[in-house]
Amino acid sequence: MKADRVVVDTNVLISALLLPQGKPGAVMRQLAAAGATVLLSRVTFLELATRLARPKFDRYRTTEQMTSYLDWLADLAEWVKPSVSIFDCRDPDDNRFLEVLLAGEGDLLITGDKDLLALNPYEGRPIITPAAFLAGQQ
Repeated sequence: MKADRVVVDTNVLISALLLPQGKPGAVMRQLAAAGATVLLSRVTFLELATRLARPKFDRYRTTEQMTSYLDWLADLAEWVKPSVSIFDCRDPDDNRFLEVLLAGEGDLLITGDKDLLALNPYEGRPIITPAAFLAGQQ
């Protein structure tokens, strides 16, 4: 499965930091090791940063870990500025990931979100879970 240019949704990115030994953590390590480009927009990165900063995550990560992770991700990423609005997902907030996928000419989207997974494939691009990504990389 081609995975040079990948969109990873917020929940997977959060899980990768908070539970690094889980499947989302393994996904991020594999993407980084393979030299893949993670596609982000200002909006998707801001969503990640604001959610990670919520007090409910304080017991799972330090401020330094969060800052380091966000810096690492920002360095790994290619920044995309979507020019088209998409309204295809049942959850309107999830459309932003589809917009990044298309604007960044992404190969696939990795998510655990059922609203996004229901659209697989989207414009010919796979939308898969972290487990499916890991299984395809064997």
